[in-house]
This record gives sequence, C-alpha cells and structure tokens, in this order.
Amino acid sequence: MKLITGIGGVTNGGKTTLTGRLIKNLPNCCVVHQDDFFKPQDQIELGEDGFKQWDVITALDMDAMVNTVKGWMENPVKFARSHGVTVSPASDGSDPEREIHILIIEGFLLYNYKPLLDVYNKCYYVSIPYEECKRRRSTRTYTVPDPPGLFDGHVWPMYLKHRLEMENCGLDIQYLDGMRTKDELYNQVYEDIQNSLLNVL
Repeated sequence: MKLITGIGGVTNGGKTTLTGRLIKNLPNCCVVHQDDFFKPQDQIELGEDGFKQWDVITALDMDAMVNTVKGWMENPVKFARSHGVTVSPASDGSDPEREIHILIIEGFLLYNYKPLLDVYNKCYYVSIPYEECKRRRSTRTYTVPDPPGLFDGHVWPMYLKHRLEMENCGLDIQYLDGMRTKDELYNQVYEDIQNSLLNVL
C-alpha cells in the first residue's frame, strides 16, 4: 500500500522539522523536499518588485520534482533503497512490495502545481502569522542571503498570493497552526496518518 502525504506551508513555518520527525517514525517512509529542486541562481528571474523571484513556481524545476515523485510511485522499494532508507521486511516474510510505503512531499508550493494535485492522499499546510514568520526568517542563514526588504517586498506578498491560489485548488487540505509546539504538531499529524493507514488496511 502506498500513501503520499503533502506537508506544505509558509516559509519558516516548521515544515521541515515536522517532516524530519515523521520520516524517522513512519514505516518505509521517504521524502522529497521541494527546496532540492530550485534552479541555479543565474536562472532565477528578476521581478517587477526588484527582487530575484525565488518564491514562485518558475524558480523550481517542477518537471524534475514530478519525475522524482513518479519514480517513487513506480517502485517505492527501489526508491527507498536508492535513497538510503531501510525497507522493513514484511512481518510474514513476504514481498516488501506488499508492505506500507509512505512518501512525504515537503515544500512551500506543493498545492500550486497542477501535475502534482492528483498524487496526494493527505494534505497538510502549516501557517504562522506575519510577525512570527518575519522573526523566524530573520534568524535563518540561507545559501543566498536575503537582501534588505525581501520579506516584505517579495516573500510575504508571494505567500499570500499562492495561499489564495491553493485555497481554490480543490484539495482537502488540513491546516496546521505552526504556533503550536513541535510535539503538538508532530502528534497531530502522526496520529492522523496512522488513522488513515488503519482505515485502508
């Protein structure tokens, strides 16, 4: 059985932390991080707002991301092994293909790209308020540092724009409060995924 779970949300909302805990505790769980698909810096367009357009879908090689997801869908055991994930043997010693396999897709624009909309079994979206998001972002160090004014001039406006698009995409998205503790967020999502697995077994 295969389960594909999306963990989307605002920048610095806690998506990666949540995903990291889930992949350690869910069986046969792999992850695809959207951030791994950013195009090289010289391919990122300069927008009318005067900033490099990192927070838009065209900054990402979404074809490569979709192909990676399809690779997992076609053979989750092979995908797991090629990504260093230990595949649990079936309890009855049978074929590992018959076991539960979970893929978490994590990123900030998961529900804004039509070719991915049909793959999700579960969709989560972590959000935090403007002030907290700005505070957290200011404490992070990025490979390409944020120029002055980027958050208010580009990051937050793009978040609002893409969130509105996402809310109209037709997916059943469960919204998560990123102001809750890491443990509370993890427990909520872990229990929900466990319940989903029980319902389909």
